[in-house]
Amino acid sequence: MTPKPPRGREAVEPVVYIVDDDPGLNHALADLLASVGIRSRSFLSADAFLAAQIEPVPGCVVLDVRLRGANGLEVQREMVRRGIGLPVVFITGHGDIEMTVRAMKAGALDFLPKPFRDQDFLDAVTGAIDVDRCKRQALQCCDDLRARYATLSAREREVMALAVSGLMNKQIAGRIGISEVTIKIHRSRAMRKMAARTFADLVKMAIELELPTLGQNAMAPLATAAPAAPAVAMGPAPRPAMRAAPPVPAY
Repeated sequence: MTPKPPRGREAVEPVVYIVDDDPGLNHALADLLASVGIRSRSFLSADAFLAAQIEPVPGCVVLDVRLRGANGLEVQREMVRRGIGLPVVFITGHGDIEMTVRAMKAGALDFLPKPFRDQDFLDAVTGAIDVDRCKRQALQCCDDLRARYATLSAREREVMALAVSGLMNKQIAGRIGISEVTIKIHRSRAMRKMAARTFADLVKMAIELELPTLGQNAMAPLATAAPAAPAVAMGPAPRPAMRAAPPVPAY
């Protein structure tokens, strides 16, 4: 049976996915989360979890390392392959240092050996939810930034890229071949469309968008000047060398 999409408050409240083949533990963890107002969904197998619809809200996955017919680390890798970016909190009754290291290297946020204290579990889960919420907010900001950048004309994008590279309006005008006044207009429009209050804001936006810039050549002169002539020493002209006087004949 396909679960109904969340409505009302459920559409924005975080959700914790509990994946453990122990029904008693699943129920106990769900009750613990409910006692602090956190919604959860329980699954008794990895297949059931991977077949479920992941809600577009902040959350995390509480995943047992050793499931019947599946390994928690393999489930985590499958999550990555499917683009399920939820943070993972591993729980296990057979944990060791090697497995902990492997889980952390694979991207696990926390690793709780059984039995664990209720507060330790709640701290791990709320921390994972906070991490996921911050990540989603950052992605949303980046999406909004791309949407604003898409409204720029080709010329406005060109001027923006050159400006954030460090070129002055006059240099940009010379490079593109239009007037400096027109450059100022394009630059002003780009800042307005990008909702940049200051030029520093525009530079930060360009960095977040990973826009191509001129790099180290941004401040290079538009044309290479001809090599200067060697310097000539100034001062009075040297006197010509005096000829030696002819010998005076002896008488």
